[in-house]
Amino acid sequence: MKKSTPLGIIFLVVFIDLIGFGIVLPLLPIYARSYGASPFVIGLLAVSYSGTQFLFNPVWGRVSDHVGRRPIILMSLTGSVISYAVFGWAPSLAWLFISRLSAGLFGANISTAMAFIADVTTPENRAKGMGLIGAAFGLGFIFGPALGGFLSKYSYSLPGYGASLLSLIALLLA
Repeated sequence: MKKSTPLGIIFLVVFIDLIGFGIVLPLLPIYARSYGASPFVIGLLAVSYSGTQFLFNPVWGRVSDHVGRRPIILMSLTGSVISYAVFGWAPSLAWLFISRLSAGLFGANISTAMAFIADVTTPENRAKGMGLIGAAFGLGFIFGPALGGFLSKYSYSLPGYGASLLSLIALLLA
């Protein structure tokens, strides 16, 4: 079996991060209805992932300067596997918040991915490598909501379990 390229793995990691962000979007109105949450609370649930990523991206980037890129990416993927599984299982709004906050915490690896690309590319190929991150963002944000909507036709738990499985695959490839 051919070993995956480092850039391919980084693409997959960022792609899965953005799928994780978007996969919940089609479910927000359903959660609002089933948990009796106000639009404000559902808005907080929607931004909890991105807000946590925003806060922790620089932290994980700095830590990766000291311990290396790969350990942070592996930790990130492991946390994502668990967080998304909790999202699929979540019996209450509080557990959904725990899942989204922890998914944002562990999914905050964009700065590490960018640093990794800078580490493994030549100056001539760096823009191409960074372009992969942009492509992963775009595709993840397209496929995340679509996948969430599709899987939720069968079960509202499936989007979380699906994101967990994707994270596990990325972890095994990394």
